[in-house]
Amino acid sequence: MQSIQNTIERPVWLDGRAVALLLAASLTTMANATISPALPGLERLFASDPNAAMLTRMLVPAPSLSVALFAPFAGIAADRFGRRLLLLVGVILFAVAGCAGLVLPDLPTIFASRLVLGVAVALIMTAQTALVGDYFTGDRRSALTGLQISARNFGGLVFISLAGWVAAISPRWPFAIYGLALVFLPLMWMVIVDPPKRSQAPGAKAADEAEEHPSWVLLLSLLVLLQGGTNMIFFVMPTQMSFFLEAKGYDAAMMTGAILGTLMLAGGSFALLYPKVQRATGYAGIFLLGYAAMALGFLLLVFAGTTPILFAAAAAIGTGYALVSPSFVALTLNLAPLRHRGVSGGILTASIFIGQFVSPLLVTPLIAGHGYEALFSGIALLLAAMAIAAGAAGGAARARMRSGGR
Repeated sequence: MQSIQNTIERPVWLDGRAVALLLAASLTTMANATISPALPGLERLFASDPNAAMLTRMLVPAPSLSVALFAPFAGIAADRFGRRLLLLVGVILFAVAGCAGLVLPDLPTIFASRLVLGVAVALIMTAQTALVGDYFTGDRRSALTGLQISARNFGGLVFISLAGWVAAISPRWPFAIYGLALVFLPLMWMVIVDPPKRSQAPGAKAADEAEEHPSWVLLLSLLVLLQGGTNMIFFVMPTQMSFFLEAKGYDAAMMTGAILGTLMLAGGSFALLYPKVQRATGYAGIFLLGYAAMALGFLLLVFAGTTPILFAAAAAIGTGYALVSPSFVALTLNLAPLRHRGVSGGILTASIFIGQFVSPLLVTPLIAGHGYEALFSGIALLLAAMAIAAGAAGGAARARMRSGGR
């Protein structure tokens, strides 16, 4: 009993299970964006392929398609068979499929390996989200959801910055970075265990059902749609930034790594503040601040005539995204009943990657027809409207509370 009490009292980041889950979180950023600095080089390397321009751009979001299709089924498997197996298999598959681009001979086979990588990500993210809900509650859960975003951003800072350097040597070398997942595997093997199965006694079942929000399915659906849209907007950065910078006359490989590294650094830093900001402002306030920061960032890109403005824009977008992202996970874990936590996490994971996959399909034709400045202006206006809507929703909720208290 005393050891259990000590575990509860320790800061969440000192819990070995939390460390393992944070390492797993860092892999999800590596999955898509690590090869972003290499995209122009890969397009030149496979210039003989008539579909090189589109296939190259689709390499970044390709895992998203597999995640979107597979994550709900991974969630069902997590609820039925446990989380540990899914996580460990996912990490091994992640390393193998990610490194495959080092040796595969052409863009179609590299694209296929990226689809397999998405299956690995679905396993990892679904198991990880469910385990956060299984292991932690209350403020510790809130703290860990913020730390997950920090792990993704700081991991992305390391991985993408490293990719920017090695992509300048060879566009294939960034694929080797995926092998780092195997370094994390021993800790996950040691500390991740499936929690005891919930009692099936009638009293326990009734208690579980009593915790359900009566409209949890509807509310979860709204969260899924909002997260999908948010990630569709955010993914403009890793999929289009290298081409935007190349059009501006920069060294695309090096500059993309630096810009995305700034985005990750800012996001990781502000995500550490998430628990305090959320307690001070509530979820509506978090969405207001986050979407406003992202709107400012895309507005700065419209006027990005100098390098400092580019870095300021990236920092604002990273900050805003890091503020809103933990709320999706926290709200989902608060809403979903225990017996549906795996599938709810899988659906939420799918929404992230549906948004990511759809992003270049919608954005690339818009850029071709109207240019980058028009795209960034439209995104800034949309995000500003989302911030205003969040503020209005928060104000309405406070008004209802005040009227109810009279």
